[in-house]
Amino acid sequence: MATAPKERIGVYPGTFDPMTLGHADIIRRGAKLVDKLVIGVTTNIAKSPMFNDDERIAMVRREAEGLGLSNIEVVGFNSLLMDFADAQGASVVIRGIRGVTDFEYEYQLTGMNRQLNNKVETIFLMADVSLQPIASRLVKEIALYGGDIAKFVSPAVRADVLARITETARLARD
Repeated sequence: MATAPKERIGVYPGTFDPMTLGHADIIRRGAKLVDKLVIGVTTNIAKSPMFNDDERIAMVRREAEGLGLSNIEVVGFNSLLMDFADAQGASVVIRGIRGVTDFEYEYQLTGMNRQLNNKVETIFLMADVSLQPIASRLVKEIALYGGDIAKFVSPAVRADVLARITETARLARD
């Protein structure tokens, strides 16, 4: 009697602050490579997020549901990536690469992660050419200075970002 093949689980980690069309592209493509893709929403202690953990998790869940993929799960985490991957039963981490600078950082990170857990492989997906310049940090900066971010995020995320900017400005005035 043949045994069923083991489910291939992948993890796509990020801060998603906010989630961009580039993130959605990597999710769509990464989900094709595994049986189940766990989108791990984390806090990067080196960044000052616009949205808190719960807001980013909700945003990613909403956006992921809009992709119409049945093999995606969104989970928040605040631990080492390799510990999170292990807890999810993942055999692969999926990372998006926009350019050379991303690759250099991801190359170093992958080497460190292999030292922590060499059972988990990392797969790099190049961003779609039309989406390569999109970075959450730049989206926030453009929005803060009144620029239009509609080309970089979904309409719902655009509304979230603009509402947060308005709320922050109102609180600063009060």
